[in-house]
Amino acid sequence: MIPTTPVPVKDGIANPAPLGLCAFGMTTVLLNIHNAGFFEMNTMILAMGIFYGGLAQVIAGVIEAKKNNTFGLTAFTSYGFFWLSLVSLLVMPKFGWGAAPSEGAMIAYLSIWGVFTLLLFFGTLRLNRALQFVFASLTILFFLLVAGDVTGNAGIKHLAGYEGIICGASAIYTGIANVLNEIYGKTVLPIGPVKV
Repeated sequence: MIPTTPVPVKDGIANPAPLGLCAFGMTTVLLNIHNAGFFEMNTMILAMGIFYGGLAQVIAGVIEAKKNNTFGLTAFTSYGFFWLSLVSLLVMPKFGWGAAPSEGAMIAYLSIWGVFTLLLFFGTLRLNRALQFVFASLTILFFLLVAGDVTGNAGIKHLAGYEGIICGASAIYTGIANVLNEIYGKTVLPIGPVKV
């Protein structure tokens, strides 16, 4: 049931973080169920990458900018465009819009996203434990994917898939915790705020 009493928001703009976190988390879980070997790459994953992981996160990032949240703007907008670029890397060659990326190109692509995520992780040290876990596990995920490509070891890629499911689930948890904690006006799901 939708609450009939509006939750007061100080600046008049709703918190976009739950949207961004859930969009990231659900898309990450679905892609990594594939990486873990449970089903093939298909349009369900690509559609999630475009519309929820991609566009919804970009929208969340733009709203974060209106809330003067530089971290939220940078993270959500960047990962939204990560999903859009990843889908493009897979789809563009099918339309003849360029050659498929080489293994070396994918290693570079995943590596730079891993480094970027590690750098953002340091920002979470001032935020909360839940976000720390999301960004730490995402950093590990990117570097496991790099290791899988460098070695060609399918076992590492499957391990990355399971780790990615955990990462995505932690983002979903953090997003839903934000929603429920705001609606109920108390800690329903803890996120471990950091004392600054």
